[in-house]
Amino acid sequence: MHHEITFPTDEAAVREFRAGDTVTVQGHIIGIRDATQIRIFDKGVEPPMSLRGAALLHTAPNVRKLGEGRYEPMCIGTTTSARMSRFTEGLVRDHRARAIIGKGGLLPEALVPLREHGGVYLAIVGGAAALETTQIEEIEQVEWEDLMPECLWKFRVKDFGPLIVGMDTHGESLYENVQVEARKRLEETIYSRL
Repeated sequence: MHHEITFPTDEAAVREFRAGDTVTVQGHIIGIRDATQIRIFDKGVEPPMSLRGAALLHTAPNVRKLGEGRYEPMCIGTTTSARMSRFTEGLVRDHRARAIIGKGGLLPEALVPLREHGGVYLAIVGGAAALETTQIEEIEQVEWEDLMPECLWKFRVKDFGPLIVGMDTHGESLYENVQVEARKRLEETIYSRL
């Protein structure tokens, strides 16, 4: 099934998504990365923009400065998410973020907070930075510029995606399904050689 959704959104909307569905995003996406999440969770600093109902993009974008606090997107790529899995519970439970967008999936332990608190992981195809950048209409807000490029970024997007629901609120993970299938095929291959 395909969904078109505008962020920020509510929990009920993302609970409709199922692993394997596709999603196109309208509205706003917040760029976030390791340094921003370390500041929020490890150092206990409240983020200067609301994450409630947000779609969060794992990125450290390449931008051109236009003036005080104003930037033009040059290349908005997505980074691998697994290393940021430990922040999932705080993002969806405490800050009520509703989606995390990245590459490669979160670790399996992220499924519990996604299910319990109503969040999804949306996968973007690796190498799609050029396309992603064209789908960002404007960088509307930048906070914590001292962390450049791992600041908090507020992007206004149009037709962002399509993204794939990699992990849903029902405990399903395409990544885990692939691992299970791979192990099964490996065992079949080994036993067929005996």
